[in-house]
Amino acid sequence: MLKGLEAALSDNYKIERELGRGGMATVYLAHDRKHDRAVALKVLHPELSSALGPDRFLREIKVAARLNHPHILPLYDSGEAGGFLYYVMPYVEGESLRSKLNRDGKFPLDEALHLARVIAGALDYAHRQRVVHRDIKPENVMLHEGEAMVMDFGIAKAVSVASDDTLTQIGMMVGTPAYVSPEQAAGEGEIDGRSDQYSLACMLFEILSGEKAFTGSTAQAVLSKRFTDPVPSLHKINPGIPDEIDLAVSKALSKDPRERFTTSGEFAKALIWPKVATPADQPAVKPTAAPKSIAVLPFADMSAERENGYFTDGMAEEIINALTTIRALRVASRTSSFAFKATTEDIRQVGKKLDVATVLEGSVRKAGNKLRITAQLVNVADGYQLWSQRYDRDLEDVFAIQDEIATSIVKALRVILSDDEKRAIERVPTANVEAYDCYLRGRQYFHQFQKQSLEFARQMFTKAIDIDPTYALAYAGVADCCSVLYTNFDATEANLSNAETASRRALELDPGLAEAHVARGLAVSLHGNHKDAEGEFETAMKLNPQLFDAAYMYGRALTAQGKHEKALKMFERAAELRPEDYVIPGMVGGAYASLGRTAEAQLAFRRQSAVAAKRLELNPDDPRALYMGAIALSHLGELTRAKDWARQALAINAGDATVLYNVACMYAASGESDEAITLLERAMAAGFGHWNWIENDSDLESLRGHPRFLALQAKKHQEPTHAS
Repeated sequence: MLKGLEAALSDNYKIERELGRGGMATVYLAHDRKHDRAVALKVLHPELSSALGPDRFLREIKVAARLNHPHILPLYDSGEAGGFLYYVMPYVEGESLRSKLNRDGKFPLDEALHLARVIAGALDYAHRQRVVHRDIKPENVMLHEGEAMVMDFGIAKAVSVASDDTLTQIGMMVGTPAYVSPEQAAGEGEIDGRSDQYSLACMLFEILSGEKAFTGSTAQAVLSKRFTDPVPSLHKINPGIPDEIDLAVSKALSKDPRERFTTSGEFAKALIWPKVATPADQPAVKPTAAPKSIAVLPFADMSAERENGYFTDGMAEEIINALTTIRALRVASRTSSFAFKATTEDIRQVGKKLDVATVLEGSVRKAGNKLRITAQLVNVADGYQLWSQRYDRDLEDVFAIQDEIATSIVKALRVILSDDEKRAIERVPTANVEAYDCYLRGRQYFHQFQKQSLEFARQMFTKAIDIDPTYALAYAGVADCCSVLYTNFDATEANLSNAETASRRALELDPGLAEAHVARGLAVSLHGNHKDAEGEFETAMKLNPQLFDAAYMYGRALTAQGKHEKALKMFERAAELRPEDYVIPGMVGGAYASLGRTAEAQLAFRRQSAVAAKRLELNPDDPRALYMGAIALSHLGELTRAKDWARQALAINAGDATVLYNVACMYAASGESDEAITLLERAMAAGFGHWNWIENDSDLESLRGHPRFLALQAKKHQEPTHAS
């Protein structure tokens, strides 16, 4: 065979020696004559070459050749010569993951998780190019200078398109029994990236424990256990494995692909360890921030009267919103960035706390119709400026200035924009600066999330509309105010009706505005038009995949319908967009609890209590962080601390319907039903009226059969319905 192969390839490659052989191919070290370099030449076994044929093989390998990722071994060449099918890759000085496993056994936690995250990232990239590997195993991962390189993309797919009879005749199967997913082993039609995720989880299980996830005396016995045996626990084999990592691996090993992580990228994020530190933990050592990440701090108000905080905050928020539309850029949320308003901390420390590589800070001096704006982009690693600029303009130029700042940041970080992203940055919401000024005042009030502030916000948005009747964002603002007032503070027919009217007008004015679709989705969901609401939320996510409110509000609307499985996916998506948010982990925990997945719910509540504690370090009088954290603590059994936080929230605003409702949830979760129902009655008397949410809120599960709760339920159902 070797002589014939050498003769067939002699024009292009000189074969030097055999490197190894596997079930599908023999690997040779060869010299690429044309490029004068060492390469790894893989030649398929003759029986497999014959079964596949060159057309099928080259068609599939051509797809894999398009992959370009730092942790995917590229494909240099492929072809057919003298009846042999071959493909060529770089020759990597190093060893396979299998060799290292055989020599060293299980890996240290940090090293194993790093390798898994790198491989998951490479797979996620490939899956987004619609390429599934189908044979992830330690033999197909090379270790080069401490980094993982995934190889052999496209080969298993080429084999899989051969007929089952042909493969049986040559004694082959697609995939490796110790790592193949159940759906691939069963031959259940077209598979997707979740199959590779399963294989990666099997591999991670092995490098963390030193044992394979499923073992048996024969390949068939191993495959059978995938369908019959429960998912194994890493923690039982290696007690040093953190619960979070054990659960993440178990989730990726789910027999049903729908129960795994939606993408390999999500799996990678679940493998970041340590997580956010709790008071009882050691300080977490976070991974290095993504190089294309930014936090926009509130601009300092340098005006003589110091009364333009709403304007300076609004400018920063508008820049955040513009940058958030860029997929290649991770942007810290307004909530996180604004926690450092007027901070005296070193900008590098702020950036490290926000886990970003760059920070934008600036100032605004507003005098009559004149603006002086300064802005500087700082590199967190060394504190040096990457870009800075001063603008002396008229007030009417404020939109152009925001556009210039966003564009300058994009250039400084070397981000390539799509046409849609460029248009999003350049979008001007209104031509009237006075209307814009009112809108910014409204946004400042809206973020305070209290009944009176929402009323003020609605007034400001309405005033903006009076000045500019075509201001779609202002109509969306009115709709959101009315919807939030209805669900949390003032359940009147007027709020419900005004939300519907304003959201409809926002869409009429700007059908391409994602925020308008979110406002419309929320409004019609409160009317009971769930199908229309889901359509609006889906449209919003297509228009702006980075818009947090779209996924978050969609999740809430689904929860109110009792669709917890789908709601969980939306909340997990929202958590990806805003990982530092202290509300979302509770929504994730509640969804898991409703689905009976207690262990995962506990992990989510643990994260919520940690993130809420972090928020309270900077804002100790934030009632929302207090009551959301209190609910999480009650689920974790930390009742003394939970009640303390709940009492603090009530002390800040004892008459607030939302505070009362959430403290009621805390008592319900801790098993104190009478106190919970008393607070729930007070919340409803104060205006909390989202009864669909109450009926599907897992925090209130302990109250369902209580006579007083049933009486409340009966009373509510006697009232006229708003659904249509």
